[in-house]
Amino acid sequence: MALTQPLSLSRAAVEALSERLSEPRWMREFRLRALETAEALPMPTTSNEEWRRTDLSGLDLSALRPDPEVVSGPAAAPALPQGVIFTSLPAAMRDHPDLVREYFMRPCVRPDESKFRALHGAFWTGGTFLYVPEGVEVAVPLGSSAWIQSAGVALFPHTLIVAEPGSRVTLLDDFGSMAGPWNAFVDAVVELIVKDGATVRYMSRQDWLAAVTEVGIVRGRIGRDAALHTLIVAFGGQVVKRNVESLLEGPGGSSEMLGLVFGHNGQHFDVHTLQEHRAPHTFSDLLYKNAVKDHARSVFSGMIRVHPGAQKTNAFQANRNLILSGGAKADSIPNLEIMANDLRCTHGSATSRLNEEHLFYLMSRGLRRVDAVRMVVEGFFAEVLDRVPLPDVRTALQQDVDRKMVQ
Repeated sequence: MALTQPLSLSRAAVEALSERLSEPRWMREFRLRALETAEALPMPTTSNEEWRRTDLSGLDLSALRPDPEVVSGPAAAPALPQGVIFTSLPAAMRDHPDLVREYFMRPCVRPDESKFRALHGAFWTGGTFLYVPEGVEVAVPLGSSAWIQSAGVALFPHTLIVAEPGSRVTLLDDFGSMAGPWNAFVDAVVELIVKDGATVRYMSRQDWLAAVTEVGIVRGRIGRDAALHTLIVAFGGQVVKRNVESLLEGPGGSSEMLGLVFGHNGQHFDVHTLQEHRAPHTFSDLLYKNAVKDHARSVFSGMIRVHPGAQKTNAFQANRNLILSGGAKADSIPNLEIMANDLRCTHGSATSRLNEEHLFYLMSRGLRRVDAVRMVVEGFFAEVLDRVPLPDVRTALQQDVDRKMVQ
């Protein structure tokens, strides 16, 4: 059945997509339930506190269409240890239906949490499934990607990682657009299930073209003595609204949360983070850095939440912003919600502009102003990049930053 329906909240559009992907009955029913939820939930507006600084009233979902032909899924990988599953999500649904059914939008992210998550549950297309058995280490970093390659599409990429106890794995997600001034919408979900004693490193880099609007969530559930490391990088898009969350559910669990945003022209980036400590003796450390120039705007809102009984929590949150032009703006809202009494939590933010004395010093050493500014920006982001243990990734991100400097 050809998929010619627009994205409007249509049962026919969901059924056409499900049939096109040859899905089992349970997934079609899941999609239809999610659609019903989406119909019942309101669009977020600036009257909602979480959306107060991001206005999507101009977003016309009915003008977009889900794209079943989207280029989305894992890149070629070397030989993997026995039992590791690394494949596209549609292929996993076909070949490993019990695993997908157990974990897909059930224990981690649910459709009923918001209208956009419900829309994702109804219209998801493509994505990556990574399963690592107990005690298995995948030594080589794995990669996956999702690309927009036509106009007027809605992209719903889904990444699902399940790391069984004692396992270790690294995944790099890359999101971007083919060349073209295309209007598009992205609604992404990343679910990271890190069981007892496992270690997962997840890195997401997006560089959409200018006309893309993105909403999405990256959420990790972290078990006893498990560790989750996330790096979220955003360079592209017109309006980007992301949630990044670590739920520390077992004693001894830890989370490192790194972020890098660089906006130019009229780009708008709004990132909400959550460090949720639900068990004692847990640790989280967040560092997000945003640079904006021209008339770009960044918003960071971070929450550290410590539940009753989560004693001996250690939680740290830092947001740093660098404003490179007079018309740019950076908002920073750090928050604490503490319901335990034996812990250590710190949070803070700082926003600064280019220091002309620093630039003068560098220029007095023979540098052009543009090179002096570049050195300042490189130094600003170095604190994040130095914590990335993969040299090739560090080099690529540094090149991305240099490219943004001249855009």
